[in-house]
Amino acid sequence: MPKLPEVETICRKLVYGDRSIPSIIGAKILTAEILWEGSLAEPSTEEFLERISNTEIQGIHRRGKYFVFELTEQKLVMHLRMSGDLILTSDHEEIPKYARIVFYFNNGYHLNFVDSRKFGRVWLTCELEKILGSLGSEPLSEAYTSEILFADLQRHHRQIKPLLLDQSFIAGLGNIYTDEALYLAKIHPLKKSNEITRAQAEQLFKAIQTVLQKGIQMNGASIDWVYRGGNFQNSLMVYRRKGERCYNCGDEIKRIVVGQRGTHYCPTCQPIK
Repeated sequence: MPKLPEVETICRKLVYGDRSIPSIIGAKILTAEILWEGSLAEPSTEEFLERISNTEIQGIHRRGKYFVFELTEQKLVMHLRMSGDLILTSDHEEIPKYARIVFYFNNGYHLNFVDSRKFGRVWLTCELEKILGSLGSEPLSEAYTSEILFADLQRHHRQIKPLLLDQSFIAGLGNIYTDEALYLAKIHPLKKSNEITRAQAEQLFKAIQTVLQKGIQMNGASIDWVYRGGNFQNSLMVYRRKGERCYNCGDEIKRIVVGQRGTHYCPTCQPIK
């Protein structure tokens, strides 16, 4: 499943373009084609096609794992879920396999909402808060601080690993980046959030920022991102390294299940106390 760094990577590519594709900011959506109606969360297919036609993309940003396309007086929101991807192709190219919704632009390109498992969803709305209102703090926002993180941790009595994965607590973290952040912060994944000290919260804040920013710089990780991979998986310290030696202390990396998620940690660098 694409997490914050992978979604941010796609978002930046659509905003700024690269050598292979142009930016789509300012492009007009001439029409759309719904190839599988289940991908469309709201509104109805008929209303969606009517409202999306001849609208201009004025901006694109990310909120957690969601894409938000700023259109004239409405928002186009997308979530890739388990296996989704956004692929911009020329009108001379074939529609990719597993494309569920295709947006045709006036610049000779079309954007394909691709999703092999059909879990991804698309919304066209004027009420963004209805879709994103339950999301927690944006971890890379300038407004987010270690003080806020510490206060939020103290308000809960939960194991830190599942709490960090809770999108209503922090938006965008996933299994890979949570394991890596906890390792850098030297915090055991089973430690209760309200037992984390102010100093540990500061370390955790810095670790979250570090792993997310590094993930973005390396275009994400290709372990769970099946359609276009980054290189972050080549820099992992603990995730999926069960039985291997810790780069810091030489102890054996362990794997446990926390909140139904496979979790990797170093017992020496991340003591439970």
